Amino acid sequence: MIVSRRLDGDSQGAASPVSERGIRVLIADDQALVRSGFRLILETRSDMSVVGEAGDGRQAVALAAEHDPDVVLMDVRMPVLDGIEATRQIVESGSAARVLVLTTFDLDEHVYAAIRAGASGFLLKDVRPRELIDAIRLVADGNALLGPTVTRRLLDRFADAEPRPAGADPGAFASTMTPRELEILRLLAGGLSNAEIAARLYLGETTVKSHVSSILRKLGVRDRVQAVIVAFEAGLVAPRLEPAE
Repeated sequence: MIVSRRLDGDSQGAASPVSERGIRVLIADDQALVRSGFRLILETRSDMSVVGEAGDGRQAVALAAEHDPDVVLMDVRMPVLDGIEATRQIVESGSAARVLVLTTFDLDEHVYAAIRAGASGFLLKDVRPRELIDAIRLVADGNALLGPTVTRRLLDRFADAEPRPAGADPGAFASTMTPRELEILRLLAGGLSNAEIAARLYLGETTVKSHVSSILRKLGVRDRVQAVIVAFEAGLVAPRLEPAE
C-alpha cells in the first residue's frame, strides 16, 4: 500500500515535468521479478512508459542521465551502489526526475536517509497496482508522497538520531523570507496541511499555497518535506514545535 496520503500544495508552481510524451519511468531494483511486475503494471497505462530497468544503483544513475525519466522507482537495498546514494547522485546531478523509494518495511530507517537525499516519497513494495499508478502520477506532477503524520514522525526521527550540523546559520535563511513565510514554515514543521495552516492563520488556502511555493523557491527545494528538513538543520524550526492535532 501507499505509506500515506499526499501532501497538498507541494508543487512549486513550475510547469509539470510531464509533457505530451507521457510519464517516463525508470525502474531500479535488484530483483528482476520485481522489475518485470512493475513494468507490466505501468505499460498497461497509456500515459506511462518504462524507459529503462536498473539492477543496481550505479546503473540507475547512468540510466537516469541517459533517458531523462520523470519518475524513478528506486529500491533501497541494491548492490554496487545503494538506492540512497543513487538517489542523492541523481538529485545532485540536476536531473528533473522525481524519486520514489521502494521499501519492504513502513518507515524503515533507510527511508529517512533517502528522503534527506532528495527522494519525493516512498512506497511499500507490496503496493497495489492502482496505488502505484496514482503515486507515480502524483510525484510526476510535482508533489511529495508524504502526509502530515509521516512528516512529524520523520522530523522526530531526525531530532532523536541526528545532531543538527554545526555552523548552520538560521539568519541566512530567515533573511530571505517574510515573517508570514517563517510562520508558515514552522507550521509545516509541525506536519500541518495547507488546509490546517489556513484555518490556524485565518487565511485562504490559495494564499497558503502561494506562500508555500515561495518558501520552496527561496530554500531551493522541491517539496515541503525537503523545506522542513533544510529549516530544521539550519535551526529555523524545531521538529516538535507544533503538536499533532
